[in-house]
Amino acid sequence: MAQAAWWGRIPFRREPRAGMESERCPSLRTDATMTSDDDKDLFRQAVTGARRLQHNRHEPSRPRPDARAAFRRADERAVLDESLVHDAAELGVETGDEIVFRRPEVSDAVLRNLRRGRYAIEDELDLHGLTAVEARQVVREFLGSAAARRLACVRIIHGKGRGSGPRGPVLKKSVNLWLRKHESVLAFCSARAPHGGTGAIYALLAK
Repeated sequence: MAQAAWWGRIPFRREPRAGMESERCPSLRTDATMTSDDDKDLFRQAVTGARRLQHNRHEPSRPRPDARAAFRRADERAVLDESLVHDAAELGVETGDEIVFRRPEVSDAVLRNLRRGRYAIEDELDLHGLTAVEARQVVREFLGSAAARRLACVRIIHGKGRGSGPRGPVLKKSVNLWLRKHESVLAFCSARAPHGGTGAIYALLAK
């Protein structure tokens, strides 16, 4: 007797007749309908008397910065600015005064050549329009870059300070102070008249 094909041995599920589930479990449909109606009634009772909130306030998108922190930074900047001016003022440099400085290892001949402008100016920096705090950072970066490039002589224009009031030439005094403390500066002096005179300096740098 020939065996039935493999698909003839697969059991199949008999589909229920239409209306069979409703006939066998009428309570399921009734309970679900009742539960849904009860939930709706409870929700309506819970929200009875509720009203939509109305306001015209604008919520900030981000918190405001602390005003005290801003004032503190401004105070610290002002204190630093005043301290720089005070330290520079001790050098007693006036508007028309020439400034000269050299380290012990710099000979008289080298300083004389520097004052006469005999060394080629390889780069320059103009500090006009800057505060003492801003100028200090710019001068530090400028000298660091010049030293990295192994430059020998640069010019820094600090101005004559005629608009500085009773404090005198602030930037001129400050540059005079900063360059004395910078390790890459061997000597500096006021420039010759064609290069700015007492409003600029030549700086000789260590290679």
